[in-house]
Amino acid sequence: MSIWNYVVTAHKPTNVTQSCVGNFTSPQELNLIIAKCTRIEIHLLTAQGLQPMLDVPIYGRIATLELFRPHGETQDLLFIATERYKFCVLQWDSETSELITRAMGDVSDRIGRPTDGGQIGIIDPDCRLIGLHLYDGLFKVIPFDNKGQLKEAFNIRLEELQVLDIKFLYGCSKPTIVVLYQDNKDARHVKTYEVALKDKDFIEGPWSQNNLDNGAALLIPVPPPLCGVLIIGEETIVYCSANAFKAIPIKQCITRAYGRVDADGSRYLLGDYFGLLHLLVITHEKEKVTGLKIELLGETSIASTISYLDNGVVYIGSSYGDSQLVKLNVQPDAKGSFVEVVERYVNLGPIVDFCVVDLERQGQGQVVTCSGAYKDGSLRVVRNGIGINEQASVELQGIKGMWSLRSSTDDPFDTFLVVSFISETRILAMNLEDELEETEIEGFCSQVQTLFCHDAVHNQLVQVTSSSVRLVSSVSRELRNEWNAPAGFSINVATANATQVLLATGGGHLVYLEIGDGKLTEVKHAQLEYEVSCLDINPIGENPNFSQLAAVGMWTDISVRIFSLPDLNLITKEPLGGEIIPRSVLLCAFEGISYLLCALGDGHLLNFLLNTSNGELTDRKKISLGTQPITLRTFSSKNTTHVFAASDRPTVIYSSNKKLLYSNVNLKEVSHMCPFNSAAFPDSLAIAKEGELTIGTIDDIQKLHIRSILLGEHARRICHQEQTRTFAVCSVKYNQSGADDNETHFIRLLDDQTFDFISTYALDTFEHGCSILSCSFSDDISVYYCVGTAYVLPEESEPTKGRILVFTVEDGKLTLIAEKETKGSVYSLSAFNGKLLAGINQKIQLYKWMLRDDGTRELQSECGHHGHILALYVQTRGDFIVVGDLMKSISLLIYKHEEGAIEERARDYNANWMAAVEILDDDIYLGAENSYNLFTVRKNSEGATDEERGRLDVVGEYHLGEFVNRFRHGSLVMRLPDSDVGQIPTVIFGTVNGVIGVIASLSHEQYLFLEKLQSNLRKVIKGVGGLSHEQWRSFNNEKKTTEARNFLDGDLIESFLDLNRGKMEEISKQMDVSVEELCKRVEELTRLH
Repeated sequence: MSIWNYVVTAHKPTNVTQSCVGNFTSPQELNLIIAKCTRIEIHLLTAQGLQPMLDVPIYGRIATLELFRPHGETQDLLFIATERYKFCVLQWDSETSELITRAMGDVSDRIGRPTDGGQIGIIDPDCRLIGLHLYDGLFKVIPFDNKGQLKEAFNIRLEELQVLDIKFLYGCSKPTIVVLYQDNKDARHVKTYEVALKDKDFIEGPWSQNNLDNGAALLIPVPPPLCGVLIIGEETIVYCSANAFKAIPIKQCITRAYGRVDADGSRYLLGDYFGLLHLLVITHEKEKVTGLKIELLGETSIASTISYLDNGVVYIGSSYGDSQLVKLNVQPDAKGSFVEVVERYVNLGPIVDFCVVDLERQGQGQVVTCSGAYKDGSLRVVRNGIGINEQASVELQGIKGMWSLRSSTDDPFDTFLVVSFISETRILAMNLEDELEETEIEGFCSQVQTLFCHDAVHNQLVQVTSSSVRLVSSVSRELRNEWNAPAGFSINVATANATQVLLATGGGHLVYLEIGDGKLTEVKHAQLEYEVSCLDINPIGENPNFSQLAAVGMWTDISVRIFSLPDLNLITKEPLGGEIIPRSVLLCAFEGISYLLCALGDGHLLNFLLNTSNGELTDRKKISLGTQPITLRTFSSKNTTHVFAASDRPTVIYSSNKKLLYSNVNLKEVSHMCPFNSAAFPDSLAIAKEGELTIGTIDDIQKLHIRSILLGEHARRICHQEQTRTFAVCSVKYNQSGADDNETHFIRLLDDQTFDFISTYALDTFEHGCSILSCSFSDDISVYYCVGTAYVLPEESEPTKGRILVFTVEDGKLTLIAEKETKGSVYSLSAFNGKLLAGINQKIQLYKWMLRDDGTRELQSECGHHGHILALYVQTRGDFIVVGDLMKSISLLIYKHEEGAIEERARDYNANWMAAVEILDDDIYLGAENSYNLFTVRKNSEGATDEERGRLDVVGEYHLGEFVNRFRHGSLVMRLPDSDVGQIPTVIFGTVNGVIGVIASLSHEQYLFLEKLQSNLRKVIKGVGGLSHEQWRSFNNEKKTTEARNFLDGDLIESFLDLNRGKMEEISKQMDVSVEELCKRVEELTRLH
């Protein structure tokens, strides 16, 4: 690893932090807008559900997301404020389907103490001002002028220092806020203030309410006609206005989120910490509130945001579990619940811990995360690429081609699988026992190699061999008609659809036939100047059975040509450049956009946008998929068309958000593939690989495949043991009883294939599992699980007691064989030279594994090192120990064998509150801290003085904008020795927002090249809302802000591939490197994840 690092996201954030509903993309359309901390997604509500319209990164952590509609506007605008005090107002541009910035600015103050409870951003319902509570004791106002434009902001002093919530009240002639606060005796009260915009001050408001429920934490303003506010506590809910006060008791709970159901505000959905969804109803006679009612509807994920969409459909955004689309039913189901989950959206956040394992033993890392929290805790198995789930296989050598055929035109399923070899053709079909067995189609010629076959209209099948085209009845299986190649010529390549056949013979003859009922008609013949290497007439126009275009790949001049059908006129000729011939061409359409794909003999794939009306090819892009020739085939999965590229690195090409994406298939080498949708194996693929034919189904088409194991409890630490094929996790189960002892901590053993719990060890009352490790000790061949714990007592600020437990796994059972009491919490455990190294409160302690006289073993303390505040994170390499401290950054210790002692060698003197550390190589250490930054430090072994040698120099700094909980060495992708990327060392990280990221070390030459590319991309790709990429990535904590250095933003660099050709060329000119070369270099980086 090196000091030059490339940071890229392998899995985007999925923790939903805010959501809102309104008419954003047009006055008639209802949109759901979701914030996932650093990304915004815009969805359209349709009869079929939510349809994604846009997903964009925001250069900031979103603190406020609100829709509003200034006077005179017909649709809503979006207000966003970030944690680093930037704000913007966004508007939808329906022409380009992009966000445009209406206003932007910075609302930070030079002095001021940031609020403890996070920022509050609110918009006056009459759009007179935007209010922000960013610093204790200050309320910032951004007024609107009468045209709906924002004017200059100002602060108003706010007496209440411990603010819990602020909202605007409805129906007030002057803008009025309601403030929920806590006084210095910990009592909670509500006050109202009018905002006097002219005087830039507060005026005492119409009412106030003292001594509320001690757990009151949330205000819900009620719209007209009722107006007033709901105050949600832990034991009571209060409705309060100038002339009414109503309260009801509720079962104790903490409400996290609310969503308004009706425009008049008489019904609200409330979501609590247990994931229970309640309906709160304000009963009223005309405009007089008479009382409150609350009713339990059912259970959802633990909601962080609730948006009522329409017709009883509700979006539940979650930070602790999967987000959901639920339907509220009028009648309860068998379990008494009114909530029906319509759709789940996977969320990996918060990733508290993870490990990288190769479960399938294929040389491909998978990440197993501890995700979610409370009842929504889960394990997620994340791997790159698309898996094929094998259903059947048969040994067959030398397959040259495969096609599936139906027994009649309107049969929904395929019956036959035609497999072609060098000198024969065999036909397989499903028998009654659902087995593949050999059968005959009498009209087919089976003693020669088949070049192509296809279903044809009128219950017919077509077979092309080197000598003829045969038309066969699929009912009687007899030959109905035959077209023979002219004497002295043989057919080299051919393709067909249901009504057309296109073939090429030697000498550059192109022949076009049409298929009738029982007859083949030669319609047109063209003489080309070179031999044809490949053909395609896949219909992508209006008519699914007839193509108006033909794509033809040529030898000699290495070109691809588009001809019109039926008259075979040449419309477009595109030279491909280079000397490698096109081996496979394909006309296809993704998400309504037509493309021509062209695969070359050296594993490169070109794609073009195809204009179907004039055959024009534009926006050429080239990507390397492997090193061997590629063959392209379409297949469909879940009613969407995808393309399978068979080669030494099989790939599925699909489209998302109107961009082509490439996902590798987890198979070694595939020579041929065809869809085989039979009644026994619906939606399957037939795949020919080295020496066998496999039939299998394909996973969901996405770049990452995620398998969820919902636990119903919170897994907090995980570790894998190869020898016993198990995982061990430290987990905590929460009981909803509400009594004091409402959590129990366990060590659970899971099978690493089925993920079933196979053994459990319960920890003591108050005892928490803090660290876990699989290791072996010197002079002992067994492997052990070691667990570090802490006794967390309510009266202690820091644990004073803990244990180290040593388990073996015997017959799938956890057996405790040794335990050692410690004087504090065992925050970390590491295997260290055949011994065990523990971080216990403020010290590092080394234990050795000793044999007692009676043959049992125990841990014995050997030596330690004091001088930390809390030694939370420890990594080791050889005799070196790197410690990440609670607040004293990173220090480097060394174990001296002769003296049997641990000494400090060097430290970073900056005050960083650490969140994770990792050793990149002998001299460079990586840290993540609690202001969402990454940094690297270097050991200064060459320093002239002791003072220099005793300092770890900061060599890299970067604002990630994510809270990292763990780094691990490893890779998510197959490491293929033949690629440049195979040699790049990588570290994976997991974050609170559910991001899985990769940090890759670059050579200096690569770093300089990509840094130049990044700075050019900054000029071309503008941040949403005018937010600056440079500022966003600058290292930033309470003490300082400095420019990012020696880290590059891979997400920005890889977005180069999504630019249109014009912008690519602009950057290529600045860089003085061809577009092809830039694409190639950036594509190689995308293979890192």
